[in-house]
Amino acid sequence: MNSSIRRWFSRFRFWQFVVLVAVLLAFTVILVFPLFSLFSKAFLNNAGEFAGFDNYSKYFSTPSLSASIKNTLDIALWSTLFSGVLGFLYAFALARTRIRWKTFFKYTAMIPIFIPTVVHALGLVYMFGRQGVLTRAGLFPFELYGRLGIIISEAIFTFPQAFLMFFVALEFADGRLYEAADSMGASPLEKLTRITLPEIKYTIINAFFVCFTLAFTDFGAPKVIGGSFNVLATDIYKQVAGQFNFNMGAVVGTLLLIPALASFTVDRLVSSKNSGTISAKATKLMIAKSIKRDAFFFCLCSLVTAFFLFLIAMLFVGGLSEHYPYNLSLTLKNFLFNRSAGGVDSYFNSLKMAFLSAAFGTAFVFVYAYMMEKINGFGALRKYGKLLSVLPLALPGMVIGISFIFFFNDRGNPLNFIYGTIAILVVSNILHYFSVPFFTASGCLKKLDKEYESVASSMNVPQWKTFLRVSVPLSLPAILEIFMYLFVNAMVTVSAVVFLYNAKFKIAAVAIIHMEEAGNFGQAAAMSLLILAINVLVRILYEAAIKIIKEKRL
Repeated sequence: MNSSIRRWFSRFRFWQFVVLVAVLLAFTVILVFPLFSLFSKAFLNNAGEFAGFDNYSKYFSTPSLSASIKNTLDIALWSTLFSGVLGFLYAFALARTRIRWKTFFKYTAMIPIFIPTVVHALGLVYMFGRQGVLTRAGLFPFELYGRLGIIISEAIFTFPQAFLMFFVALEFADGRLYEAADSMGASPLEKLTRITLPEIKYTIINAFFVCFTLAFTDFGAPKVIGGSFNVLATDIYKQVAGQFNFNMGAVVGTLLLIPALASFTVDRLVSSKNSGTISAKATKLMIAKSIKRDAFFFCLCSLVTAFFLFLIAMLFVGGLSEHYPYNLSLTLKNFLFNRSAGGVDSYFNSLKMAFLSAAFGTAFVFVYAYMMEKINGFGALRKYGKLLSVLPLALPGMVIGISFIFFFNDRGNPLNFIYGTIAILVVSNILHYFSVPFFTASGCLKKLDKEYESVASSMNVPQWKTFLRVSVPLSLPAILEIFMYLFVNAMVTVSAVVFLYNAKFKIAAVAIIHMEEAGNFGQAAAMSLLILAINVLVRILYEAAIKIIKEKRL
C-alpha cells in the first residue's frame, strides 16, 4: 500500500468513511427502497404480474374514484386561497403595523400546529355541526359536512404555515425604498403593490405550493368531516385499509406525489433565485402612525385569535361535559376513555412514540448534517446525501405510510421484524419530518468556525471528541429546536402512522378518529386536550431552556 492510500485510510478518514456510508445506507433503506416498492406495486396486478398502466386506466375510468381528483384540487385551491390571503394579512399586521399584543397574536397563530388535523375538524363540529353552538344559535345556516367543512378545516391547518413564511419575509425590509416612495407621494396601496409584493414574490409562490400540497395530501380533516365528499387521501385509506386493494392504493399514492413533487421543484427553483440579502446600506423601516390602519389590522388579528381560542374552548366544553349538547353537567369521565378506542394507553403510546422519534431523530439528523457539512472529501457520497436530505419534503405522510407497508411487510425483507412495532412508527416519523430539522442543523453547523476541526486535526484529537465537546455544545439551541419540532409533529401526525400502527399499540391521534367514528365526541375532545397540553408544555420548556442557554452565554 503506497503512502497516499495509507494516508487516505488513516484513522480519522477511515472512521469518517464508515459513519458516512452507514448513515447514507440507513437513509437509502428507509427512503429509496420503500418508494421503489410503491411504484412497482402500482404497475402490478393482484397476482403480482406486470400490468402496465392498467391500474391507472381502471382508476380514471371509475367515476367515483376519478371524481376524487377534482374534489381534492377544489378543496386544496380554495383552502390555499383563504389561508394564503389571511396568513399574509396577519403577518403584515405583526410586521408592518404598530398594533399592540403582537407577541400574544404570534403565539395564538400557532395553535393549529399543536393539535392533529382531525381535531381541527372536531372543533368545527362542535362549533358548526348540526348540534354545534353557532348552528343552534342560528349563526351558521350551512351544511358543515362535506366540501365546506374540509375547506375550512384545511384553511385552519395551513394558516400557520402561510403566516410564518410571510412573517419572515415581511419582518426585514429596506426602509430607503419606502422613504423614497413617501417623498414621491405614493399611497399605501401603491407601496404595497409596487414595493412590498414584488419584494416577497418568491415567498408568495412558495407559500402557495406549500399550503396547496398540505391541503391536497391531508387525511385527518376529510376523514372526520368529509362525509360522502371523497378526496384522494380518503380514497387511499379505503383502498388499502378497507378493501385491501394494495395495487390501487399504490396508484392513488403516486397521484398524491404529483403536487408534492411540483411543490418541491418550485421550492428548489425559488430558493436558488431568492438568494438576495438586505444591503449593508439598508436602513430600518420606520412604521408610520396610522390609527385607521392599526385599528383594521388589530380587529383582524383579534378575530382570527378569537376563532382559534373559541375552537379550543369548544374542546373544553365537549371534553368536560356529561353529554354535549344535551347534558352540560361538568364531568371528568371523558378522560377515562374506553379501551375499545385505545383508552388512556393510546395517549401514553403517543408520548413514548413522540419521545423516541424526537430522541433518535435528533441524533440521526444532527450526525447526518455533521457528515454533510463538517468533513472533507467524499464529494460524490456527500452530494448523494444532500439529495436524499431534501427528498422527504416531497413525500406526503400517506405515501410514506403505504410505501412502508409494501416494503417492510414483505416476508422476504430482513427488516420485516419491525413491522407492526413502535420502531416502524418512529422510523416513519423521522423520515416524514427529516428535511426541516436537517436544514436547521445544517445552517447551524455552517456558522461554526471551521478552525475548530482544523486545530483538532493538527493536534491529533479524534473528530468524535471535537463533535461531542465543541459542535454539540455550540449547537445546543438548534438541537433543542429539532427535538421540540420532531416531538410536536410526532404527537399530532396521522397520515403516515394510520397505516402502520398495531391494534395493540394504538396512538392518540388515531384513537381520536375511532372515538369520533363511534360517536364518542366527548372522549375525542378530551384526548385532543391532552395532546394540546403536552405540546404546549414542550414548547414552554423549549423556550425556557433557550432563555437559560442565552443567559449563560452572555
